[in-house]
Amino acid sequence: MPGRRKRATIREVAQATGLSPAAVSYALRGIQTSEETQERVRAAAEELGYEAHPIARALASGRTGMVGLLCGSLEDYWQQSLAVGIGRALLARDRYALIVDAVGDPERELSLARQLRDQRVDGLIVQPLDPSAPLWAELAETLPVVSIGDVLAGGNSQGEVVFDNRRGVTLALEHLRLLGHRRVAVFTPTGSSTPDRPADVHVNAEAKRLDLEVEVVVAPQSLAEATDTARRVLEGPGRPSAVFCFSDVIAYGVYAATRALGLAVPGDVAVCGYDNHPMSALLTPPLTTVDWDIGGIVDTAVRLVVDVIEERSPTRRVVCEPALRVRDSTAQKTA
Repeated sequence: MPGRRKRATIREVAQATGLSPAAVSYALRGIQTSEETQERVRAAAEELGYEAHPIARALASGRTGMVGLLCGSLEDYWQQSLAVGIGRALLARDRYALIVDAVGDPERELSLARQLRDQRVDGLIVQPLDPSAPLWAELAETLPVVSIGDVLAGGNSQGEVVFDNRRGVTLALEHLRLLGHRRVAVFTPTGSSTPDRPADVHVNAEAKRLDLEVEVVVAPQSLAEATDTARRVLEGPGRPSAVFCFSDVIAYGVYAATRALGLAVPGDVAVCGYDNHPMSALLTPPLTTVDWDIGGIVDTAVRLVVDVIEERSPTRRVVCEPALRVRDSTAQKTA
């Protein structure tokens, strides 16, 4: 039986390229060297079959190669897509995502954030359930933190991919009002323990400006629970003529509830979502929803966290502008 091939060493890569071992190490990590040198070193490493030992690399650099991704609820389909996209984008940069799920629980979210810090992740990307928690400022003192959606308390996060929720809410509610709707139910995953999130605050302000009668209802980002919540609202007295959901998966629950109750979308109830998940265009009828460009969010969040980890100066805040995708789930209100 032939012997096992010996792992190539960093010194052999250095000899092949005429560089020092330290320069090879920098080039393989993409720092302190030119792109031309990095490409030359990577080509030589591939030809020689060199693979950096992960433990040795972590000890030498003080980094684990892991980036924590803290999701508010992976029952939400949009957040699932976000996690997949960020995981792949990090892998393309030779890093790995450690994905954890807060299951819609703000206390669990904070506990998981502490655990990720203690596991020595190189950075943390979070779409927070509770952006007002004081812990975020504490974490940001020792760990690169990038938030998606809302600004974190303390203003110390190293990167922010902020949703222009005021504009997103305005687009949705103005669209429904233009169609003649005056009684609108707004389904939000925001719980009583995390009040005053920007999107919810904007709902009340815009409802007053547009002279809408709005009922704000808490609906979990779970298809089954969202369906139960929607059914209770839609079968009760004074049924709203339109529903605006702060998550497409909640809107899917509204669809399920209307079918169980024998109601038509949009004839009896117009429905608008907030994610533009790919499945939303495939529903019957296709769902009107607010599009936040998830691909752009993924690229921006990963770029920000990697720039901070590599001690480059990133653009600290990027604001995501929404676009309304009008489809057949919303229509002119009938009598």
